Amino acid sequence: MKAEEFRGHFPIFSDGGVHLCSCSEGALSDRVTSALTDFVTSWRIQAAPWDSWMEQVNQARTAFAQTIHADPADIATVSCASEAAFQVSWGQSFSATRNVIITTDLEFPSIAHVWLAQQSRGAIVKFVANHDGLIMVDDYTPFIDDKTALVSVPLVSYANGLRFPVREIAKLAHKMGARVAVDAYQGVGVIPVDINELECDYLFAGTLKYLLGAPGIAFLWVKPGLSHANDPILTGWFGRQDPFAFTPRILDYAESSRRYQTGTPSIPAAFAATAGLFLINATTTTQVSQHIERLAEFTQAALKRQGWTFFSPNPPFRGPQVTIHADDAERISQFLADRRIFVSPRGQAVRVSLHYYNNEQDIHKLVQALHDYRKRYP
Repeated sequence: MKAEEFRGHFPIFSDGGVHLCSCSEGALSDRVTSALTDFVTSWRIQAAPWDSWMEQVNQARTAFAQTIHADPADIATVSCASEAAFQVSWGQSFSATRNVIITTDLEFPSIAHVWLAQQSRGAIVKFVANHDGLIMVDDYTPFIDDKTALVSVPLVSYANGLRFPVREIAKLAHKMGARVAVDAYQGVGVIPVDINELECDYLFAGTLKYLLGAPGIAFLWVKPGLSHANDPILTGWFGRQDPFAFTPRILDYAESSRRYQTGTPSIPAAFAATAGLFLINATTTTQVSQHIERLAEFTQAALKRQGWTFFSPNPPFRGPQVTIHADDAERISQFLADRRIFVSPRGQAVRVSLHYYNNEQDIHKLVQALHDYRKRYP
């Protein structure tokens, strides 16, 4: 699917809006609107359409598996990325000889908080600091040794769009016997991800952002054959070998990654996820990423001419996000929102995040609005 055809599925653009906040949430497509209507209709007409609802969950899992080139059997459906991170962390044993979790100050806080919570189980959490918004393999190297249990590497940082050298860090971690978890929420769908080449042990992401779904559903991929010290303590009937056996006295974990599932998944979110993922999978991530790279370069060049400075890195480390330094980030974002240009402020940064549905016209509107802002607030 070509970019303009893809863009046509998102009514905000035909309504005069400019959606540049996919790092926060993706734009609403006509496909997702239709899917949510289908959910409500099925509930109204069929009363208890569990078979068709569960089929939506399975379709969403299968579509996510297609996106990352994985086997659906290796993927669990969870409620959010934080839940996925907890399931990863609980499976680890933090012994006196191997008890260190390595993360980064560019990790999304909710994931870092899960790692910090493992301190009550004996884990020691160490943070790799960024320097001018960058973290490279050499920054991880001094931290990873034979005491490292788990290394957390975002695919893309939420803070500034930095693309991490995941594969190289994973190789380093594996040499020391550590496992690697990847939060792919800020990149999967617009950056090519092949789980067979990434060399991680765990990968998780929700569908709200670049996968164009709704909040309430996420997916956890676990490398097949990986053994764990602990079975999941956060569990429920969908983690059983046969959820519909209804055996309250038997705690039998599924052999596949379904063992990490808990209770009934969010059915509306599953409908939305399937619709969003089908749109993503109608493209190729190479095609999408090339479009975004060109648009990011165009965006950064235009903003640089206006005198803005950047927290986001230059290629090849820049992901689908151009991030500008701004002490007044909230005020800038509100000024833009009043003109129906939607970006995402975080601290002293304004995040301009790009998707396949964006084009140069969007950027021209952004640049003109920022020019007007500086005239009003010199």
